[in-house]
Amino acid sequence: MGRVRQEHQGIFTAPMDHSYRANMGMDNGNGNRGPRRPGFSASYPVVDPEPLPAPREDAASRVFAFVEDLFFLSKIQDTGRKMNVKVEFVKNEKELTERMNSNGEEKPSLIIFDLNNANAKPLTLIPKLKSKLKKGTSIIGFLSHVQGDLKQKAHEVGCDMVLPRSAFSQNLPQLLRRHGAIEDPEGAPS
Repeated sequence: MGRVRQEHQGIFTAPMDHSYRANMGMDNGNGNRGPRRPGFSASYPVVDPEPLPAPREDAASRVFAFVEDLFFLSKIQDTGRKMNVKVEFVKNEKELTERMNSNGEEKPSLIIFDLNNANAKPLTLIPKLKSKLKKGTSIIGFLSHVQGDLKQKAHEVGCDMVLPRSAFSQNLPQLLRRHGAIEDPEGAPS
């Protein structure tokens, strides 16, 4: 009955031709076609920045991380290795202070916090570090994208940047490159 009524009203229906999806980049290469996720086009691949020149063996670390999650620990290590940036992992404030003292006068450029690392007590440690290190050190925290309250608290206590885990992972090469570069006496990265 429906088709008869549609024909009498001047509306014609036919099976849909899905070949337009291949032209729109919706074919994933193995013949399966599905909805395209916005922002994940193959025509704009994410390119990692060029690695920094290899550091001297005795170069002081400029990046410290309070991370115990093995997935992110290995991701940060691998990315640091690829970018020629030395990253030191610390468990508490005492260990960080000891390692910073062994650096001599040079303060860290970046401190990374897994804001879910209860052992590091990030919400109490971040304000202490901010008052001690002043402007020369950036503090970046990462957390689950659903932890809006924790994100707000981290900003309030002095975290310079708080990122969801996915954005942190995606931007890690750029962050390490920017903060791992050794500055020359004029203050410009070398």
